Amino acid sequence: MAVKNSTSAHAKRSRKKAAASSSLIPKFMKNPKTTMALALLIIDSLLVSFIIAYVPYTKIDWDAYMSQVSGFLGGERDYKNLKGDTGPLVYPAGFLYILFGILYIINLGIVLLIYVKTDVLPWWALILLCLSKRVHSIFVLRLFNDCFAMTLLHAAMGSILFGWWHLGLIIFSAAVSIKMNVLLYAPSLFILMLKAMSFSGVISALAGAALVQIVLGLPFLLSFPIEYISRAFNLGRIFIHFWSVNFKFVPEPIFVSKEFALSLLIAHLVLLVVFAHYKWCKHEGGLFKFLRSRISFCSITSCSAWPKTLKKEHIVTTMFVGNFIGIICARSLHYQFYSWYFYSLPHLLWITAFPTLLRVLIFVGVELCWNVFPSNLYSSLLLLCLHLLIVCGLWYSMAENPYESDKSDRQKVK
Repeated sequence: MAVKNSTSAHAKRSRKKAAASSSLIPKFMKNPKTTMALALLIIDSLLVSFIIAYVPYTKIDWDAYMSQVSGFLGGERDYKNLKGDTGPLVYPAGFLYILFGILYIINLGIVLLIYVKTDVLPWWALILLCLSKRVHSIFVLRLFNDCFAMTLLHAAMGSILFGWWHLGLIIFSAAVSIKMNVLLYAPSLFILMLKAMSFSGVISALAGAALVQIVLGLPFLLSFPIEYISRAFNLGRIFIHFWSVNFKFVPEPIFVSKEFALSLLIAHLVLLVVFAHYKWCKHEGGLFKFLRSRISFCSITSCSAWPKTLKKEHIVTTMFVGNFIGIICARSLHYQFYSWYFYSLPHLLWITAFPTLLRVLIFVGVELCWNVFPSNLYSSLLLLCLHLLIVCGLWYSMAENPYESDKSDRQKVK
């Protein structure tokens, strides 16, 4: 009997010791996705250090950036006179206020945070975010300003996931001031704002975003406003056919034509409206019913069904899909533009109903296309087919209830 009591007491002490030991582990570390994310950050930091130390840096746009910055610091305020080795300055004013740094790990950390905060991707698939040779090159060896823009964009998304909508819009506007491609997120972001914020909140958030543009562009707006706006926010730029990664199979005369650009613009707008109506606003009865209810006199002056708390998965999905629609309809994707959507690919693939093997194969196929240099008819055609396959998968994916307050099952991670 004494032996039995002794054994029971020993077992009890062991359980207490195990519980105490478990309590020493931070709560966030008990999530396998968090542990995996931290491990990937450490491993990729070592890899980036190795790349910087042993792989030669390639001059592409950096010298031109510095020439443009030197002109600004020298007192030039006419945007059409700010030029570099690769041509005139065509980016909004915020770019002139930054110097390039190693953003890769910072950006990766923010992206991993976004994935940890959502329940779409399984923990093991986080490794896909670290496997791109091209993205490492864009950030570490090429020093493109796309890296700053996308880091700020991801930071804006992270802020929004924490419910800091006004801060998120300010950071989003700062990202736009560096490179205009961030505006591809704007339509889906605006719909999310209408869902999650009061009417006055939407107005004040947009005003804050506009103020950022005014403050950053003030030196040019006060001196040569027309030149600044027409050059920095030029929507009619014609890209060089040789550098196109996505439409190299299109004959050059068609590629540079206004008709081709207009066709892609129409396709872009149609896809946005269709996805907004049937996917993003399906729970509210469709896009047009949702917009009518939000801009009605009643919803502005009195209590209404909004604002509501959105699911984090819905926020990330809507923004990533909206941007991806813009990607597939872009007239030209240059190699650095891969950073515009690479980090969204795992999320996009895992919200489709594709089997896991097909998801991984599509991911690898997209990466291979971006590593063919120079791009050719076959690589660009394959990339377009893979993009269209992803869009089809997104279209047939489940449109879930977007609100936290409503009881609905979350998408199962496969």
